[in-house]
Amino acid sequence: MGNFFHLWPVLLFLAFMLGVSFWVQRASRGDRQQNFAKDYFIGGRSLGGFVLAMTTVATYSSVSTFVGGPGMAWAIGYGWLYMAIVQVVVIFLVLGIFGKKIAMVSRKIDAVTVVDVIRSRYQSDLLANISALVIVAFFCATMVAQFVGAAKLFEAVTGFSYVTGLTLFGLIVVFYTTVGGFKGVAITDAICAVAMIIGLFILFFSMLETGGGYERIMTHIQTNHPDMLEPLSRGKMPISLYISQWLLVGVCTLALPQSVVRGISYKNTKALHNAMIIGTVVIGAMTLIATWIGVLSKGVLTDTLQAYGGSVDNITPLTIIGTMDPFWAGITIIGPIAATISTVSSLLLASSSAIIKDVYMHECSKRHKTVSNNTIRLFSMGATVILGLGVYFIAIAPPSVIWKINMFAFGGLETAFFWVLIFGLFWKKANRTGAVFAMAGGVLAYCTTMALQIKFFDLHQIVIGIGASLIFFLIGNALGKEHDEHILRIFFPEKYHD
Repeated sequence: MGNFFHLWPVLLFLAFMLGVSFWVQRASRGDRQQNFAKDYFIGGRSLGGFVLAMTTVATYSSVSTFVGGPGMAWAIGYGWLYMAIVQVVVIFLVLGIFGKKIAMVSRKIDAVTVVDVIRSRYQSDLLANISALVIVAFFCATMVAQFVGAAKLFEAVTGFSYVTGLTLFGLIVVFYTTVGGFKGVAITDAICAVAMIIGLFILFFSMLETGGGYERIMTHIQTNHPDMLEPLSRGKMPISLYISQWLLVGVCTLALPQSVVRGISYKNTKALHNAMIIGTVVIGAMTLIATWIGVLSKGVLTDTLQAYGGSVDNITPLTIIGTMDPFWAGITIIGPIAATISTVSSLLLASSSAIIKDVYMHECSKRHKTVSNNTIRLFSMGATVILGLGVYFIAIAPPSVIWKINMFAFGGLETAFFWVLIFGLFWKKANRTGAVFAMAGGVLAYCTTMALQIKFFDLHQIVIGIGASLIFFLIGNALGKEHDEHILRIFFPEKYHD
């Protein structure tokens, strides 16, 4: 039987999210009447620095920040913390490398999505359609994983059933994303990021108090688990795992489409620069504190892993339950719930934009068929609802390998978009044949090696995916032709001087 004291803070938080979305919908009514797609999918390019930073942080962070990361840190030790440090630079990389370039290009071609930019750069409907398919497929897998992880955490902490938690925040996030659109998602993401930080700090200090202070906890770890203080954790954190994780959750994430699209939405250069600074500080604090909690919880949850069901994913809920009274546990659970709904809302909106803006509206444009603003509104909101409900129903009876599916989707997106975006925006000679080869061949190679569990020097299959994608790009690029000068002038104006 659930404890209502665990539940009511979550109910208030979700009700507040709904209220914000309705407010944004009312405030944006005029803009949506003029151009629904632009306002709904990128917020009319109006995000300021703080909101841009926080929505990028919230989109990147997920329930794994609260569950998977701390759980692995509990099992491995400081080695996992040293690995997680690479995530500190993620926001700085994605906004610093792509932010200004993609904003300038998107304004010139009036792009609303990342696929718009890819289509314009490579002049290929085939590549754009493959991009949209990849986005929808991998995003849906990621959203299912987010829902399942948060619902299990909700069940463990509150005592209410898995389906109750899934229904409570699952349907609400679908509803408020549909109503608020990108601007609503961005603002609620900012609120979610603040909630995540507060939840982590509450959990951190409660754990220290329960464990008798930092020195006592560290003494216990040093005495009973000295391997946790070593970078390689006596074989549990090999160099191959460092390299794999640095690529998978660090360097390669700069090309994730859900993060890159944030570069289309900010209002000016000052907002971008502020977001880079704020985002780097916030993501650094969140990642390091969450992982540090996992390490230190070894001195609080002192029994063996088997005592907690054999899964490191149980560490965070047990830490919350074991160190807090019902009121503070209810407040803290808002953090992982916020991480889940912020990630899902962003992916849900990006998925619906891939279907409506990148496929449907483009096909109508090719056939010179006029689509009314009201039709775009109905189809966009309808696609958001249908996708969201589909993910919700899959999550009710999820696959047993859900966390593997989550990481598989992460690597698939990186493989698909990494070289296509980097070469497309920064290499004048990149062409459509290379891009199509890279995306299709890279994803096929990645999925095949994941299915067959083929590895290169014991590294994660993202290494094979990224490597194969690069090789396919170079081969295709050698076979294809350069684009006409008009397109190149848009993307590389610095190389053309009239």
